[in-house]
Amino acid sequence: MTAFSRKDKAETNLTLSWEMRTVNHRYLDISLSLPDSFNAYENDLKEIIRSNLGRGKFDAKLTLKQTHTEDSYKIHIDADMVKALKTARQKLEALTKKPMTLSAMEILQWPGVIQEEEKKQASNLPIVKKLLKETLTDLIKMREIEGERLTQLILSRCEIASDIVKTVRERRVEVQLAIREKIIKKIADLDITADNNRLEQELVYQAQRLDVDEELDRLDSHVKEVKSALKSQEPVGRRLDFLMQELNREANTLAAKSNDAQTTKAAVELKVLIEQMREQVMNIE
Repeated sequence: MTAFSRKDKAETNLTLSWEMRTVNHRYLDISLSLPDSFNAYENDLKEIIRSNLGRGKFDAKLTLKQTHTEDSYKIHIDADMVKALKTARQKLEALTKKPMTLSAMEILQWPGVIQEEEKKQASNLPIVKKLLKETLTDLIKMREIEGERLTQLILSRCEIASDIVKTVRERRVEVQLAIREKIIKKIADLDITADNNRLEQELVYQAQRLDVDEELDRLDSHVKEVKSALKSQEPVGRRLDFLMQELNREANTLAAKSNDAQTTKAAVELKVLIEQMREQVMNIE
């Protein structure tokens, strides 16, 4: 479900912000953009998200801005790493029989020489988690508002679908009489004497072949299931996906069995409604 949320928080010597958005997705797909110093905590942060969301493509970005003080400009050098670089240079000289230089700037640029203040970043983790939860709360509220709007749209289409099914059901007797009259007229036009028993058998066969009572019953049942699912407090997106497939299957069968222009038109209208609902259901968790 589409939603967006952003929250900022200012702490001593630190300003941080979470920016997140979700769009429709069949499953829960989480993508986080974190500062390098927080990559080690990615799984912990994802677990918080999983406990709050069940479906959707979720993208979030954490931004940290350090307010510099005199202490923050201090450079912490990993002495062991520098010694290891020196040893490696000496070994390389021995192998190549050539003197090699390693400038101070090259040493400072070597990955791991300038130490990250891991303990300091770890101390910020509770603040980051707290702001993540607050931002998620706002995101979920937005999703709930969008969900209520989608619910009303789907329910309104369910009512229209029910009315169409009711209209088709009420016309069935009229349609069957029209089919009977059509067959009898064709026989009369042929100017032959038909066997009454054989004629009745043929009329029964045609009535059975074109009978759509089961399809209409299932359409009504599926619409009721959709309405029931929309009242649930649990994630129902996949269940609604399945119901849309079933509704579409019954609408197709109704169209295939139709021997009446109005019934065919009704089946087409049902398919349009179902497709509209299916697109909306894709945004429901």
